[in-house]
Amino acid sequence: MAGQREVPTELDAVVVGAGFAGLYMLYTLRQLGMSARAFEAGSDVGGTWYWNKYPGARCDVESMHYSYSFDPEIEQEWEWTEKYPSQPEIHAYIRHVAERHDLRRDVLLDTKVVAADFDENSGRWKVRTDRGDEVSARYCIMAVGCLSKPKALEIPGLESFAGDSYYTSSWPEKDVDFSGQRVGVIGTGSSGIQAIPILAERAAHLTVFQRTANFSLPAFNRPIDQELVAQVKENYAEIRQAGRMSGFGVDVDLPTKSALEVGAAERDATYERVWEKGNLTGLFNAFIDVLVDQTANDTAADFVRSKIREIVKDPAKAEILSPRGFPLGAKRPCLDTGYHNTFNRDDVDLVDLRATPLARITAKGVRTSERDFEFDSLVFATGFDAMTGALLAIDVTGRGGALLREKWADGPVSYLGLSTAGFPNFFTITGPGSPSVLSNMVLSIEQHVDWIGDLMSYMSKRNYSIVEPTEVAEKQWTDHVQEAAAATLFTKADSWYVGANVPGKPRVFMPYAGGVGAYREKCDEVVAADYHGFVLQS
Repeated sequence: MAGQREVPTELDAVVVGAGFAGLYMLYTLRQLGMSARAFEAGSDVGGTWYWNKYPGARCDVESMHYSYSFDPEIEQEWEWTEKYPSQPEIHAYIRHVAERHDLRRDVLLDTKVVAADFDENSGRWKVRTDRGDEVSARYCIMAVGCLSKPKALEIPGLESFAGDSYYTSSWPEKDVDFSGQRVGVIGTGSSGIQAIPILAERAAHLTVFQRTANFSLPAFNRPIDQELVAQVKENYAEIRQAGRMSGFGVDVDLPTKSALEVGAAERDATYERVWEKGNLTGLFNAFIDVLVDQTANDTAADFVRSKIREIVKDPAKAEILSPRGFPLGAKRPCLDTGYHNTFNRDDVDLVDLRATPLARITAKGVRTSERDFEFDSLVFATGFDAMTGALLAIDVTGRGGALLREKWADGPVSYLGLSTAGFPNFFTITGPGSPSVLSNMVLSIEQHVDWIGDLMSYMSKRNYSIVEPTEVAEKQWTDHVQEAAAATLFTKADSWYVGANVPGKPRVFMPYAGGVGAYREKCDEVVAADYHGFVLQS
């Protein structure tokens, strides 16, 4: 799909990305009367929900909450069909919003931003694209997404495979016919766990290569409850506000008891009740200490493992599929539809790469330390260079020729996850140091965009042209982010939260674990103190 190619040489703002974040930022800039364009590498708007078209792609936040709140009319009119929205439905929703507000006219598709340089003399950013565009802008706003840059694969022999290879992060527009094929899947993170049950139905034989078992909970997805829809739409304002002040961006009943102060029968009954709800954070919120106390967490993790043993008939497979060695929640859990039950099929095999490591891809398939496997097609569900990957893929240069890539060489540093010292008028929507992936992303996106828009309005009224955080504020916030994480069990795993899935990436816990509501209060405090921690200049 072709995008607009009328590219002004000067703008008030450049937005990088046209997913949920980029489109709402574009809308907000337009409301402020500012000239702006969004550059999008994809051939359509949608961001994550444009690229991830793999079979089974679905959100793990319920439909009624995974949507914009800024337009009450769309909020009331749009009809979701399932409890958890699928990729096609989310993409259709984003397209609808873009068309309703005529946002496409300011989006340049099939265009990747490759560099952004701050000119200290003019106080403006020079943004360059892979299509030769050069644009001068007062503000540079990164809306590139937290899980948008696929991680490089370190598997030898990738190019030697004679069959077809597919990647969940860039699935073909036209669905793939796997009928009659022997298919191998490498990777059992969220994408793999969602795709595997469907691939098993379509292929003649499926082999799953698992290095690390993940905690995965049943979504119990179903057609959406129309009574619930009516109730939510009637009370949307209150429900949204409760989510904004909650821990994870979706309001839940907060627990009052420790997992260790109740008997085993009551504890298991509580876990069973939240399990049946099919909710990503249900087990976290069952008791007050599941995410902060290892012994309490063990009770929840043991419950999940007992459920896997109930579902998977082969005890050996059940053991391989049972996560061990890290706390429940320290790696992002998954929501699935029939994942564990898939391994009861006679035409599905499971290979434990911990026991027999993957050696290489061959012309015919996959070689492990134990044997060779032959396939017609391979599917790679190998994850992302999370949080910083898409930002650092762009050559961003701030004051004095400082490269963002070099500044973040030991891990990202920021103030509020929104900005970084030495890079004036530069913003990162849901950047590292903000709740982002530990929240309902759309809610956190709206909060960031509103905050940036309010700052721009404040600057305009007071004739300020430049804003950037101080190094002191940046360090204090970065230290606070690490302290908040250290108070939880989030740091007790080699997860993409800490960059452990990318060789050579610094091990730093990147999202803010202090809670969505607490984070919002801190952002509001900064504003109330006339943007404390920022330097504003005329």
